[in-house]
Amino acid sequence: MNSWPSPAFSALKAGLTLPTLQLTNTKSNSVEALQIKNLYRMYVCGITPYDATHLGHAATYLTFDLINRYLQATGAKVSYVQNITDIDDPLLERAQRDGQDWKELATSQIDLFRGDMFDLRILPPEHYIGAVESIDLVSASITELISANTIYTIDKDYYFRNYSSSEFGRLSHLNESEMAEIFSQRGGNPTLAGKENPLDCLVWMSQRPGEPGWDSVHGIGRPGWHIECTAIALKYLQPDSSDASCIDIQGGGSDLIFPHHEMCASQARALTGKELASTYVHSAMIGLDGEKMSKSKGNLVFVSTLVKSGVDPMAIRLALLSQHYRLDRMWSSDVLDAATLRLNTWRRAFVSGGRNCETTIDAVIRALSNDLDTPTALAAIDRWAEESSETEVEGNDEDLRQVIDTLLGIVI
Repeated sequence: MNSWPSPAFSALKAGLTLPTLQLTNTKSNSVEALQIKNLYRMYVCGITPYDATHLGHAATYLTFDLINRYLQATGAKVSYVQNITDIDDPLLERAQRDGQDWKELATSQIDLFRGDMFDLRILPPEHYIGAVESIDLVSASITELISANTIYTIDKDYYFRNYSSSEFGRLSHLNESEMAEIFSQRGGNPTLAGKENPLDCLVWMSQRPGEPGWDSVHGIGRPGWHIECTAIALKYLQPDSSDASCIDIQGGGSDLIFPHHEMCASQARALTGKELASTYVHSAMIGLDGEKMSKSKGNLVFVSTLVKSGVDPMAIRLALLSQHYRLDRMWSSDVLDAATLRLNTWRRAFVSGGRNCETTIDAVIRALSNDLDTPTALAAIDRWAEESSETEVEGNDEDLRQVIDTLLGIVI
Protein backbone atom coordinates (compact mmCIF):
# COMPACT_ATOMS: atom_id res chain seq x y z
CA MET A 1 0.00 0.00 0.00
CA ASN A 2 1.28 3.48 -0.83
CA SER A 3 1.95 5.94 1.97
CA TRP A 4 1.92 9.71 1.37
CA PRO A 5 4.37 12.09 -0.32
CA SER A 6 7.28 13.10 1.85
CA PRO A 7 7.66 16.74 2.86
CA ALA A 8 11.02 18.33 2.19
CA PHE A 9 13.62 17.18 4.70
CA SER A 10 17.17 18.49 4.68
CA ALA A 11 20.24 17.86 6.78
CA LEU A 12 21.24 20.37 9.41
CA LYS A 13 24.21 22.67 9.01
CA ALA A 14 27.52 20.85 9.24
CA GLY A 15 29.16 21.18 12.62
CA LEU A 16 26.03 21.01 14.75
CA THR A 17 26.33 18.46 17.55
CA LEU A 18 23.25 16.38 18.32
CA PRO A 19 23.39 14.60 21.70
CA THR A 20 22.28 11.00 21.92
CA LEU A 21 18.49 10.82 21.90
CA GLN A 22 16.97 9.80 25.23
CA LEU A 23 13.43 8.42 25.41
CA THR A 24 11.16 7.08 28.12
CA ASN A 25 11.06 3.31 27.81
CA THR A 26 7.64 2.11 28.93
CA LYS A 27 8.99 -1.28 29.95
CA SER A 28 11.58 0.12 32.36
CA ASN A 29 9.59 3.24 33.27
CA SER A 30 12.78 5.25 32.91
CA VAL A 31 14.44 7.63 30.47
CA GLU A 32 17.12 5.75 28.54
CA ALA A 33 19.63 6.78 25.90
CA LEU A 34 19.19 5.00 22.59
CA GLN A 35 22.13 2.96 21.44
CA ILE A 36 24.08 4.88 18.81
CA LYS A 37 23.54 3.10 15.49
CA ASN A 38 23.75 3.69 11.76
CA LEU A 39 20.32 2.09 11.24
CA TYR A 40 17.28 2.26 13.51
CA ARG A 41 14.25 0.02 13.08
CA MET A 42 10.99 1.65 14.19
CA TYR A 43 7.47 0.23 14.09
CA VAL A 44 4.43 2.39 14.90
CA CYS A 45 0.92 0.98 14.99
CA GLY A 46 -1.37 2.59 12.45
CA ILE A 47 -5.06 3.34 12.28
CA THR A 48 -8.12 1.17 11.92
CA PRO A 49 -9.67 3.16 9.05
CA TYR A 50 -13.29 3.59 10.10
CA ASP A 51 -13.05 7.30 10.94
CA ALA A 52 -11.00 10.33 9.98
CA THR A 53 -7.75 11.32 11.68
CA HIS A 54 -8.55 12.90 15.03
CA LEU A 55 -6.13 14.86 17.16
CA GLY A 56 -5.24 11.83 19.26
CA HIS A 57 -3.98 10.09 16.12
CA ALA A 58 -2.18 13.22 15.05
CA ALA A 59 -0.42 13.61 18.41
CA THR A 60 0.80 10.01 18.29
CA TYR A 61 2.22 10.15 14.79
CA LEU A 62 3.74 13.55 15.51
CA THR A 63 5.63 12.05 18.46
CA PHE A 64 7.25 9.43 16.26
CA ASP A 65 7.84 11.96 13.52
CA LEU A 66 10.00 13.90 15.99
CA ILE A 67 11.96 10.72 16.76
CA ASN A 68 12.33 9.96 13.05
CA ARG A 69 13.51 13.50 12.30
CA TYR A 70 16.00 13.61 15.16
CA LEU A 71 17.58 10.26 14.34
CA GLN A 72 17.86 11.12 10.65
CA ALA A 73 19.38 14.47 11.56
CA THR A 74 22.18 12.60 13.34
CA GLY A 75 23.02 11.02 9.99
CA ALA A 76 21.46 7.65 10.77
CA LYS A 77 18.98 5.82 8.55
CA VAL A 78 15.56 5.07 10.00
CA SER A 79 13.69 2.08 8.65
CA TYR A 80 10.13 2.99 9.62
CA VAL A 81 7.14 0.71 9.20
CA GLN A 82 3.50 1.48 9.93
CA ASN A 83 0.50 -0.80 9.45
CA ILE A 84 -3.15 -0.16 8.66
CA THR A 85 -5.66 -2.51 10.26
CA ASP A 86 -7.90 -2.46 7.22
CA ILE A 87 -9.97 -5.42 8.38
CA ASP A 88 -11.28 -5.57 11.94
CA ASP A 89 -14.53 -5.63 13.90
CA PRO A 90 -14.83 -1.82 14.37
CA LEU A 91 -14.47 -1.27 10.63
CA LEU A 92 -17.11 -3.87 9.79
CA GLU A 93 -19.46 -2.54 12.46
CA ARG A 94 -19.15 1.05 11.24
CA ALA A 95 -19.69 0.01 7.62
CA GLN A 96 -22.80 -1.96 8.56
CA ARG A 97 -24.13 0.91 10.65
CA ASP A 98 -23.71 3.36 7.78
CA GLY A 99 -24.84 0.97 5.04
CA GLN A 100 -21.48 1.21 3.31
CA ASP A 101 -19.18 -1.38 1.79
CA TRP A 102 -16.37 -1.96 4.29
CA LYS A 103 -13.68 -1.77 1.61
CA GLU A 104 -14.98 1.59 0.37
CA LEU A 105 -15.09 2.92 3.94
CA ALA A 106 -11.52 1.79 4.59
CA THR A 107 -10.26 3.28 1.33
CA SER A 108 -11.91 6.65 1.96
CA GLN A 109 -10.54 6.93 5.50
CA ILE A 110 -7.04 5.82 4.48
CA ASP A 111 -7.06 8.53 1.80
CA LEU A 112 -8.12 11.09 4.41
CA PHE A 113 -5.39 9.91 6.75
CA ARG A 114 -2.74 10.24 4.06
CA GLY A 115 -3.87 13.78 3.35
CA ASP A 116 -3.81 14.70 7.04
CA MET A 117 -0.30 13.29 7.49
CA PHE A 118 0.91 15.26 4.47
CA ASP A 119 -0.70 18.46 5.73
CA LEU A 120 0.98 18.00 9.12
CA ARG A 121 4.34 17.31 7.45
CA ILE A 122 4.74 13.85 8.98
CA LEU A 123 7.57 11.96 7.30
CA PRO A 124 6.04 8.86 5.69
CA PRO A 125 7.00 5.32 6.67
CA GLU A 126 9.30 3.36 4.42
CA HIS A 127 6.69 0.59 4.37
CA TYR A 128 2.97 1.28 4.84
CA ILE A 129 1.34 -2.14 5.12
CA GLY A 130 -2.30 -3.18 5.30
CA ALA A 131 -3.61 -6.23 7.16
CA VAL A 132 -5.43 -7.47 4.07
CA GLU A 133 -2.25 -7.54 1.99
CA SER A 134 -0.51 -9.38 4.85
CA ILE A 135 -2.84 -12.38 5.17
CA ASP A 136 -0.24 -14.88 3.91
CA LEU A 137 2.43 -13.32 6.11
CA VAL A 138 0.25 -13.57 9.20
CA SER A 139 -0.72 -17.14 8.35
CA ALA A 140 2.95 -18.11 8.08
CA SER A 141 3.64 -16.60 11.52
CA ILE A 142 0.74 -18.55 13.01
CA THR A 143 2.19 -21.74 11.53
CA GLU A 144 5.50 -20.95 13.26
CA LEU A 145 3.68 -20.39 16.54
CA ILE A 146 1.92 -23.74 16.14
CA SER A 147 5.34 -25.37 15.74
CA ALA A 148 6.42 -23.62 18.95
CA ASN A 149 3.42 -25.18 20.75
CA THR A 150 1.97 -21.79 21.65
CA ILE A 151 -1.33 -22.10 19.73
CA TYR A 152 -4.57 -23.95 20.44
CA THR A 153 -8.02 -23.88 18.86
CA ILE A 154 -11.51 -23.14 20.07
CA ASP A 155 -13.91 -24.39 17.42
CA LYS A 156 -12.18 -23.09 14.28
CA ASP A 157 -10.51 -20.07 15.88
CA TYR A 158 -6.83 -20.03 16.84
CA TYR A 159 -5.57 -18.63 20.14
CA PHE A 160 -2.07 -17.76 21.34
CA ARG A 161 -0.81 -18.67 24.81
CA ASN A 162 0.50 -15.32 26.04
CA TYR A 163 2.02 -16.85 29.15
CA SER A 164 4.31 -18.92 26.96
CA SER A 165 6.54 -15.89 27.58
CA SER A 166 7.77 -15.41 31.14
CA GLU A 167 8.01 -11.68 30.38
CA PHE A 168 4.28 -11.34 29.75
CA GLY A 169 2.87 -8.45 31.79
CA ARG A 170 6.17 -6.66 32.36
CA LEU A 171 5.61 -4.07 29.67
CA SER A 172 2.27 -2.87 31.03
CA HIS A 173 3.18 -3.35 34.71
CA LEU A 174 -0.30 -4.76 35.37
CA ASN A 175 -1.35 -7.78 37.41
CA GLU A 176 -3.59 -10.51 35.99
CA SER A 177 -6.86 -9.10 37.27
CA GLU A 178 -6.04 -5.64 35.92
CA MET A 179 -5.11 -7.11 32.56
CA ALA A 180 -8.30 -9.17 32.41
CA GLU A 181 -10.45 -6.11 33.12
CA ILE A 182 -8.79 -4.03 30.40
CA PHE A 183 -8.81 -6.99 28.00
CA SER A 184 -12.57 -7.36 28.41
CA GLN A 185 -13.04 -3.65 27.65
CA ARG A 186 -11.01 -3.91 24.46
CA GLY A 187 -12.53 -6.94 22.79
CA GLY A 188 -10.42 -9.64 24.39
CA ASN A 189 -13.30 -11.76 25.78
CA PRO A 190 -11.38 -13.23 28.77
CA THR A 191 -14.42 -15.28 29.89
CA LEU A 192 -14.75 -17.17 26.60
CA ALA A 193 -15.44 -20.86 27.19
CA GLY A 194 -12.55 -23.04 26.09
CA LYS A 195 -9.76 -20.59 26.81
CA GLU A 196 -6.79 -22.10 28.63
CA ASN A 197 -6.07 -18.69 30.15
CA PRO A 198 -8.35 -15.63 30.13
CA LEU A 199 -5.53 -13.53 28.66
CA ASP A 200 -4.86 -15.73 25.64
CA CYS A 201 -5.51 -13.80 22.44
CA LEU A 202 -7.09 -14.53 19.09
CA VAL A 203 -4.68 -14.85 16.17
CA TRP A 204 -7.02 -16.29 13.51
CA MET A 205 -10.78 -15.84 13.39
CA SER A 206 -12.73 -18.23 11.23
CA GLN A 207 -15.14 -16.60 8.83
CA ARG A 208 -18.43 -15.46 10.36
CA PRO A 209 -21.68 -15.29 8.39
CA GLY A 210 -21.89 -12.10 6.34
CA GLU A 211 -18.25 -11.20 7.00
CA PRO A 212 -15.23 -11.39 4.70
CA GLY A 213 -12.69 -14.19 4.91
CA TRP A 214 -9.50 -15.28 3.20
CA ASP A 215 -8.18 -18.74 2.40
CA SER A 216 -5.32 -20.05 4.52
CA VAL A 217 -3.97 -23.31 5.87
CA HIS A 218 -5.92 -22.44 9.01
CA GLY A 219 -9.22 -22.27 7.14
CA ILE A 220 -11.14 -19.34 5.72
CA GLY A 221 -10.97 -16.37 8.06
CA ARG A 222 -9.00 -13.25 8.99
CA PRO A 223 -6.12 -12.36 11.31
CA GLY A 224 -6.33 -11.19 14.88
CA TRP A 225 -5.16 -7.69 15.67
CA HIS A 226 -1.98 -8.41 17.63
CA ILE A 227 -0.45 -11.01 15.33
CA GLU A 228 -0.95 -8.63 12.40
CA CYS A 229 1.51 -6.11 13.83
CA THR A 230 3.95 -8.73 15.06
CA ALA A 231 4.18 -10.39 11.67
CA ILE A 232 4.47 -7.13 9.73
CA ALA A 233 7.16 -5.74 12.05
CA LEU A 234 9.31 -8.86 11.87
CA LYS A 235 9.00 -9.15 8.10
CA TYR A 236 9.48 -5.58 6.94
CA LEU A 237 12.01 -4.41 9.51
CA GLN A 238 14.26 -7.43 8.92
CA PRO A 239 15.80 -7.74 12.40
CA ASP A 240 19.56 -8.09 12.64
CA SER A 241 20.47 -11.45 14.16
CA SER A 242 23.32 -9.82 16.09
CA ASP A 243 21.01 -7.41 17.94
CA ALA A 244 19.66 -8.27 21.37
CA SER A 245 16.12 -7.25 20.35
CA CYS A 246 14.25 -7.53 17.07
CA ILE A 247 13.81 -3.80 16.50
CA ASP A 248 14.81 -0.56 18.19
CA ILE A 249 11.50 1.22 18.79
CA GLN A 250 7.92 -0.04 19.07
CA GLY A 251 5.44 2.76 19.47
CA GLY A 252 1.91 4.05 19.53
CA GLY A 253 -0.61 5.70 21.80
CA SER A 254 -0.61 4.84 25.51
CA ASP A 255 -3.92 3.02 25.03
CA LEU A 256 -1.98 0.37 23.08
CA ILE A 257 0.35 -0.62 25.92
CA PHE A 258 -2.14 -3.27 26.96
CA PRO A 259 -3.31 -5.47 25.45
CA HIS A 260 -1.85 -4.70 22.05
CA HIS A 261 1.84 -4.08 22.59
CA GLU A 262 2.07 -6.50 25.49
CA MET A 263 0.70 -9.27 23.30
CA CYS A 264 2.72 -8.33 20.22
CA ALA A 265 5.86 -8.58 22.36
CA SER A 266 4.80 -11.96 23.74
CA GLN A 267 4.26 -13.33 20.24
CA ALA A 268 7.59 -11.95 19.03
CA ARG A 269 9.41 -13.74 21.86
CA ALA A 270 7.77 -17.02 20.86
CA LEU A 271 8.73 -16.46 17.21
CA THR A 272 12.28 -15.22 17.69
CA GLY A 273 13.40 -15.86 21.25
CA LYS A 274 14.08 -12.13 21.57
CA GLU A 275 12.45 -9.02 22.98
CA LEU A 276 10.44 -7.30 20.25
CA ALA A 277 11.90 -3.84 20.89
CA SER A 278 14.73 -2.42 22.91
CA THR A 279 12.62 0.69 23.58
CA TYR A 280 8.83 0.95 23.86
CA VAL A 281 7.56 4.51 23.45
CA HIS A 282 4.00 5.69 24.04
CA SER A 283 2.27 8.99 23.43
CA ALA A 284 -0.34 10.17 25.92
CA MET A 285 -4.01 10.84 25.26
CA ILE A 286 -5.75 14.01 24.04
CA GLY A 287 -8.99 15.22 25.61
CA LEU A 288 -11.41 17.98 24.64
CA ASP A 289 -12.58 20.75 26.95
CA GLY A 290 -12.02 18.70 30.10
CA GLU A 291 -13.33 15.35 28.84
CA LYS A 292 -11.68 12.30 27.33
CA MET A 293 -11.83 12.50 23.53
CA SER A 294 -13.47 9.34 22.19
CA LYS A 295 -15.70 8.06 19.45
CA SER A 296 -18.29 6.93 22.00
CA LYS A 297 -18.59 10.46 23.39
CA GLY A 298 -18.82 11.95 19.90
CA ASN A 299 -16.35 14.68 20.80
CA LEU A 300 -13.53 13.95 18.38
CA VAL A 301 -11.77 16.84 16.69
CA PHE A 302 -10.61 15.92 13.19
CA VAL A 303 -7.51 17.28 11.50
CA SER A 304 -9.22 17.44 8.12
CA THR A 305 -12.12 19.45 9.56
CA LEU A 306 -9.76 22.00 11.09
CA VAL A 307 -7.77 22.35 7.87
CA LYS A 308 -10.92 22.74 5.77
CA SER A 309 -12.07 25.50 8.12
CA GLY A 310 -8.91 27.44 7.28
CA VAL A 311 -6.66 26.51 10.20
CA ASP A 312 -2.97 26.48 9.30
CA PRO A 313 -1.72 22.87 9.66
CA MET A 314 1.47 24.27 11.16
CA ALA A 315 -0.61 25.82 13.95
CA ILE A 316 -2.17 22.41 14.63
CA ARG A 317 1.28 20.84 14.71
CA LEU A 318 2.61 23.54 17.01
CA ALA A 319 -0.40 23.22 19.33
CA LEU A 320 0.19 19.48 19.69
CA LEU A 321 3.87 20.12 20.42
CA SER A 322 3.11 22.65 23.14
CA GLN A 323 2.82 19.95 25.82
CA HIS A 324 5.07 16.97 26.49
CA TYR A 325 4.18 13.85 24.53
CA ARG A 326 3.92 11.74 27.70
CA LEU A 327 1.36 13.97 29.41
CA ASP A 328 -2.38 13.50 28.93
CA ARG A 329 -3.62 16.88 27.79
CA MET A 330 -6.68 18.80 26.75
CA TRP A 331 -7.47 20.38 23.42
CA SER A 332 -9.53 23.54 23.24
CA SER A 333 -9.95 26.55 21.01
CA ASP A 334 -7.68 28.42 23.43
CA VAL A 335 -4.86 25.92 22.81
CA LEU A 336 -5.21 26.38 19.06
CA ASP A 337 -5.45 30.18 19.36
CA ALA A 338 -2.29 30.27 21.47
CA ALA A 339 -0.43 28.14 18.92
CA THR A 340 -1.60 30.38 16.05
CA LEU A 341 -0.40 33.46 17.93
CA ARG A 342 2.93 31.80 18.68
CA LEU A 343 3.40 30.78 15.04
CA ASN A 344 2.64 34.29 13.81
CA THR A 345 5.05 35.76 16.38
CA TRP A 346 7.84 33.50 15.17
CA ARG A 347 7.12 34.36 11.54
CA ARG A 348 7.22 38.09 12.24
CA ALA A 349 10.56 37.66 14.01
CA PHE A 350 12.04 35.95 10.97
CA VAL A 351 10.66 38.57 8.59
CA SER A 352 12.17 41.42 10.60
CA GLY A 353 15.52 39.73 10.97
CA GLY A 354 16.54 38.24 14.28
CA ARG A 355 19.42 38.21 16.65
CA ASN A 356 22.17 35.62 16.36
CA CYS A 357 20.65 32.29 17.23
CA GLU A 358 23.42 29.85 18.20
CA THR A 359 22.29 29.74 21.83
CA THR A 360 18.69 29.13 20.77
CA ILE A 361 19.66 26.35 18.37
CA ASP A 362 21.65 24.64 21.11
CA ALA A 363 18.72 24.93 23.54
CA VAL A 364 16.26 23.46 21.03
CA ILE A 365 18.49 20.51 20.20
CA ARG A 366 19.27 19.72 23.82
CA ALA A 367 15.60 19.90 24.78
CA LEU A 368 14.55 17.53 22.02
CA SER A 369 17.35 15.10 22.86
CA ASN A 370 15.98 14.96 26.41
CA ASP A 371 12.91 12.78 25.86
CA LEU A 372 11.44 15.12 23.22
CA ASP A 373 11.01 18.02 25.64
CA THR A 374 9.08 20.18 23.19
CA PRO A 375 7.78 22.73 25.76
CA THR A 376 11.36 23.68 26.60
CA ALA A 377 12.35 23.76 22.93
CA LEU A 378 9.43 26.02 22.02
CA ALA A 379 10.10 28.30 24.95
CA ALA A 380 13.66 28.82 23.72
CA ILE A 381 12.34 29.95 20.33
CA ASP A 382 9.82 32.22 22.09
CA ARG A 383 12.66 33.95 23.91
CA TRP A 384 14.58 34.41 20.67
CA ALA A 385 11.51 35.85 18.94
CA GLU A 386 10.89 38.25 21.84
CA GLU A 387 14.50 39.43 21.83
CA SER A 388 14.32 39.88 18.06
CA SER A 389 11.34 42.21 18.41
CA GLU A 390 13.27 44.34 20.89
CA THR A 391 16.34 45.01 18.75
CA GLU A 392 17.10 46.43 15.35
CA VAL A 393 20.33 44.41 15.09
CA GLU A 394 20.05 41.87 12.31
CA GLY A 395 21.51 38.42 12.75
CA ASN A 396 21.84 35.23 10.76
CA ASP A 397 18.66 33.35 11.62
CA GLU A 398 18.50 30.94 8.66
CA ASP A 399 20.20 28.22 10.69
CA LEU A 400 17.46 28.46 13.31
CA ARG A 401 14.79 28.39 10.63
CA GLN A 402 16.29 25.15 9.33
CA VAL A 403 16.44 23.60 12.81
CA ILE A 404 12.75 24.42 13.31
CA ASP A 405 11.93 22.90 9.92
CA THR A 406 14.12 19.80 10.17
CA LEU A 407 13.66 18.83 13.83
CA LEU A 408 10.25 20.27 14.69
CA GLY A 409 8.75 19.91 11.20
CA ILE A 410 7.35 23.44 11.21
CA VAL A 411 7.59 25.71 8.17
CA ILE A 412 8.06 29.32 9.17
